[in-house]
Amino acid sequence: MGEMTRRAFLAAAAAAVPAVVTLTRPAAARPGAARPGAARIVVVGGGFAGAACALELRALAPLLDVVLVDPDDRYVTCPMSNSVITGSRTMSSITVSRAGLARAGVRVVRDTVAAIDPERRQALLVSGTALSYDRLVFAAGIRFLWGHPEGYSESAAERLPHAWQAGVQTQLLAAQLAALRPGGVVAISVPAGPMRCPPGPFERASLMAGYLDRRGRRAKVLIFDANNHFPRQDAFRAAWHELYPGTIEWIPVVEGGALTRVDPEQMMLYGSRGTQRADVINIIPPQAPAALAAQAGLASDHGWCPVTPATFESTLVPGVHVIGDSCIADPMPKAASSARAQARQCARAIVAALTGSAPPPPGMESVCYSLLAPERALSIHARFEIRDGAIDSLEAAPGAVVSEQQEARNADSWYRRIVAESFAT
Repeated sequence: MGEMTRRAFLAAAAAAVPAVVTLTRPAAARPGAARPGAARIVVVGGGFAGAACALELRALAPLLDVVLVDPDDRYVTCPMSNSVITGSRTMSSITVSRAGLARAGVRVVRDTVAAIDPERRQALLVSGTALSYDRLVFAAGIRFLWGHPEGYSESAAERLPHAWQAGVQTQLLAAQLAALRPGGVVAISVPAGPMRCPPGPFERASLMAGYLDRRGRRAKVLIFDANNHFPRQDAFRAAWHELYPGTIEWIPVVEGGALTRVDPEQMMLYGSRGTQRADVINIIPPQAPAALAAQAGLASDHGWCPVTPATFESTLVPGVHVIGDSCIADPMPKAASSARAQARQCARAIVAALTGSAPPPPGMESVCYSLLAPERALSIHARFEIRDGAIDSLEAAPGAVVSEQQEARNADSWYRRIVAESFAT
């Protein structure tokens, strides 16, 4: 595409339908687009947040040069990975190709961003390539804070899997659970502080208890929780009492739920309530944004990335937007549905900024489904808007009473839909 004149741009914009715009780089922006005249957006990370944002940008502005950088050609989703651990789904069923992104016009680069240079507006890749950008979207997810509890390292995770990033760790925990001796003990450790998918550990405990019950293992599932409350606590505990009586024990922090040390060789856990040996130990470590966030100056003193809620632009680094698990977007949970909602809002804000218009008013929603058994589930729905410059949770409108069996069907439909909409499958 040749360099568009201002008159040509205005004519094209007037002829376009409202949801689709044609963009050229503003005169003050730095160079770097592959096609003359097209602004370039670099998206770092190809999970739900990054993929959905890239697709939304292409849908809103087909002439944008959207480049998504991720080292893998496939993505294994955390949603539904607990079902893989407990045998009701396969790994292939939660593995998504990024080919749909390419078909939608996103340039997918299989590489890793090693550094971000905000002054030059460049993303520096491990391969040595420097990608210039007009805007950059940081959607690189989380990293684990090894050493919490003491003794839990990256190598220890080979014996005490976290399975909080789906893939090899999912398979490892699944194999350990399948090999559990009758009468054995499974221990799950839940960290304090912000974490990906807050209801996830309790869904995992539920599905593990059901799996072990079906196999006649008469096992015990202990949840060591460094918190005193968890989402939908009453509903989870009522379901455990009904479905798995005497199998699941939740240990909050006030009862010694915060582990201080682990011994992977002896399979021992240590905390204020004493020691506990377990046959399968699932340690979910504390989390923080990907290390690249700190290198790029996106992370605040407490580790997460502050953003302007209406645009998800970093408050620390102009021209960089942070979405998904890395950003501070309380009270939105760190979940796939939140990531997609943020991605769409961010894409619209970027297009507005490039056209000189006001960002759209935010109207975001999230839903988290938690399976209690393969055919029973709970859900948490929430709506969000911006009030006084902050994200605020709105009371969800009351809906029809839905059975746990229907919620399980809803969960399956939701999963298929969010994967299709985020990855163009």
